[in-house]
Amino acid sequence: MSLADLFIIAVGLSMDAFAVSICKGLSVRKLQLRHALICGVWFGAFQALMPLLGYWLGSGVAGIIGSFGHWVAFALLALIGANMVRESFGDEEEEVTPDFSPKAMLPLAVATSIDALAVGVSFAATGTDIVAAVSFIGVTTFLLSALGVKIGNLFGTRYKAAAERAGGIVLILMGLKILLEGLGILTL
Repeated sequence: MSLADLFIIAVGLSMDAFAVSICKGLSVRKLQLRHALICGVWFGAFQALMPLLGYWLGSGVAGIIGSFGHWVAFALLALIGANMVRESFGDEEEEVTPDFSPKAMLPLAVATSIDALAVGVSFAATGTDIVAAVSFIGVTTFLLSALGVKIGNLFGTRYKAAAERAGGIVLILMGLKILLEGLGILTL
């Protein structure tokens, strides 16, 4: 998997955290740098930790699924992406408060990064360099989450659904690319 592919996956995965960060930015009256940094650190760390955990869990079965790992990666990324797209059309609003304490941030960080666990399994199935992958995902999520707090404070939730939808579509397309490369149809 190329660095460009990893970056695209990182952006796709970070869209949930970005959307929640927008809401966190909306929830504070007087935005401070620490608000953006807190969101960036929490979401970036968990987005890096979950694929690492998924990779570790998936490494045990990678040998078993070796020849059809591209199918596993496609299925996982397509399911995650489709779920993100589906959720972007939903009416349910997550309640986000201006609380940036660990008690408030931990559940949000876990909820926005749980999809990355399955992506880590797909990384194990395709033999992806996990250090590069979790680095890209963590840093990208940190930056987009910090930016999301600022955007939310400026513009509100207008872009939340679009961000989730775009992230889901990106993950589906990356899964399709991995599948087509694994089948020998696409070579880049």
